[in-house]
Amino acid sequence: MKRPWIVIACAAFIVTLAMGVRQSFGLFLPQMSVDIGISRSDFGLAMALQNLLFGLVQPFVGAIADKHGAGRVVLAGALLYALGLIGAALATDAIGLHISFGIFIGMAQSATTFVVVLGAVGRVVSAEKRSGAFGIVTAGGSLGQFLVVPLASMLLGDVGYHQTLWIMAGLVALCGLLAIGVAGRTDTPGTLQAEEQSAREALREASVHRGYWLLNAGFFVCGFHIAFIATHLPAYLDDKGLGIEIGAQVLALVGLFNILGSYVFGRAGDLLRQKYVLSALYTARSAVIALFLFVPLSHASALVFAGAMGFLWLGTVPLTSGIVGRIFGIRYLSMLYGIVFLSHQLGSFFGAWMAGLIFDATGSYNIAWGFSIALGLFAGLVHLPIADAPVKRLQPA
Repeated sequence: MKRPWIVIACAAFIVTLAMGVRQSFGLFLPQMSVDIGISRSDFGLAMALQNLLFGLVQPFVGAIADKHGAGRVVLAGALLYALGLIGAALATDAIGLHISFGIFIGMAQSATTFVVVLGAVGRVVSAEKRSGAFGIVTAGGSLGQFLVVPLASMLLGDVGYHQTLWIMAGLVALCGLLAIGVAGRTDTPGTLQAEEQSAREALREASVHRGYWLLNAGFFVCGFHIAFIATHLPAYLDDKGLGIEIGAQVLALVGLFNILGSYVFGRAGDLLRQKYVLSALYTARSAVIALFLFVPLSHASALVFAGAMGFLWLGTVPLTSGIVGRIFGIRYLSMLYGIVFLSHQLGSFFGAWMAGLIFDATGSYNIAWGFSIALGLFAGLVHLPIADAPVKRLQPA
């Protein structure tokens, strides 16, 4: 069995590269929309398709990883990710962008981000330390955002988006090498009581658990928030006269603060009831968005908003996946969490696409901001009644 720190480190670096590149995509909107001749809703649809495909194939990719190991899945995903970025660099119309940026990269992300690698990590750490380990891996995505987004911004200014996408393709290809560290199927002592359960039985067990569906509802909101802000916040700030450069600063600051937030919320999940921490996190998001809209917009207020949202950005991942693992065990964690992640990506689809439609129709993002506040309050409520005790199958006789 691999040493836990090796699996955790490789998983974190895979997520660093895959998520770092992904979080930079909003910066490409101004150049690509002018060069290709597409609208914001066209670009938003590409991002929406990416998020939708990311979610739709995730349960199946997760099931493959549960059966054959994460290494092969990550390798295949890294190659497809690089191909999608190269395709986007060569796209000449909206359809080409939708296929490359949308379909190819969306499918690739399902194999190179949280669900697959967290399944590998969950099998090498004890239940008592699992949420904290998930938080470390999640922080890797934020480190990537902090490092890759400024790099992408610099490259866009120096060499343009075509060459930048080629360089990004080279970065994600490195995930294929790191796949060695998460390869194979390993199981932690104490998880073998789930071995006799089939995948179909695991799905049936989850489908009748009300808390599982409440987790799906809450993660939909998380996806809406993240896709809306990552895709449209740079353009929103540019529209308000702050310039496109601040968009890169804001996204990088989100990544920086989420390094801390992911770790803090991951550790909090080891010490406190995870559902209560999730409820507080979503409610805090609504409060932060409302304050951002209430105070006069400035460079300083945008950076403060980025720091606050960054702290709350991906802390949902270790908590939500931790609850799934706690309730149902980790034998089929990648598959079951993959279904919850599908809900997340459905929210991302609407967050990226609907906000673009709203802007094209009204010339403003105000309605989209209002949806974000209401959905955050909704998510804060739906986590409270979740029955988060392990199912009877996992309880001592």
